[in-house]
Amino acid sequence: MPAVLKAPLIVEFPFTRSLGPVQSAFLTGLRDRVVLGVKTGDGRTLVPPVEYDPVTAEEIRDLVEVAPTGTVTTWAWNHEPRRGQPLSEPFAWVLVRLDGADTALLHALDAPGPDAVRTGMRVRVRWAEDRVGAITDIACFEPYDGDPAEPTGHSGEFEDPVTGIVAAARLDYVYSPGRAQTAYIKALSERRNVGERCPSCRKVYVPPRGACPTCGLATSEQVEVGPGGTVTTFCIVNIKAKNLDIEVPYVYGHIALDGAGLALHGRIGGIPYDQVRMGLRVEPVWTEGGRYPDHYRPTGEPDADYETYKELL
Repeated sequence: MPAVLKAPLIVEFPFTRSLGPVQSAFLTGLRDRVVLGVKTGDGRTLVPPVEYDPVTAEEIRDLVEVAPTGTVTTWAWNHEPRRGQPLSEPFAWVLVRLDGADTALLHALDAPGPDAVRTGMRVRVRWAEDRVGAITDIACFEPYDGDPAEPTGHSGEFEDPVTGIVAAARLDYVYSPGRAQTAYIKALSERRNVGERCPSCRKVYVPPRGACPTCGLATSEQVEVGPGGTVTTFCIVNIKAKNLDIEVPYVYGHIALDGAGLALHGRIGGIPYDQVRMGLRVEPVWTEGGRYPDHYRPTGEPDADYETYKELL
């Protein structure tokens, strides 16, 4: 059995959102070195502020400034900071109840080690040198043994408020395709398509999953399929993807390889996009050194009859 493959993968995209009046004031305040909370109907001050009372669900807009000093309510030591975290050296994640607030704010505490951190310790905000209207305008918290700071009495009104933010969402993980798909990928490198047959329903699944999605039984019998196939359905892509060197419009379709019980997807080329159709017979096109088909092109055969592929739509 070949060694099971694994590879690091990254899913990353920018998340853009607009801000309501409460979040706008909070982030604009951080830009201007002011920490704002919101006061509920029963007198509690929530920091970070929210637009609806978590207890009564009533809308709340009454902004109030709190101090940049506070008390650690709980903490955890971070031995190995990751990319994008507030500090590059080991630090503590802390919940800090700022003076004047009734809830705690999560952020980083710059401390020399876990022995220097304790619940109940006093801390203050360390402001970032460059502030843009984001939670990162608080660079971190730092230990503080002085008197509680006094709010400036800011009203929460700003001449140039922050109205939107762009947050980078990213997920780093290691993916292993498992035994069945490892064999499938290895066969692709030899320009073959290999699926696995269910011992019960006898369908051949490509790519194989190691188990039949219909019967739930483990699969192990390998079956070579294709190389030709039939377009079962398709779409025309009109938006150019980042880092993909393919001119639009182009066609992406589901292709039922001969002998397979499941359609796989692939790009369809070698034909004008407006001439691609259901039932079109296609074959894979491999590039020099490619580990999988670059695209599928028409074989010149007559179109497949609908009855032969309708179950694979």
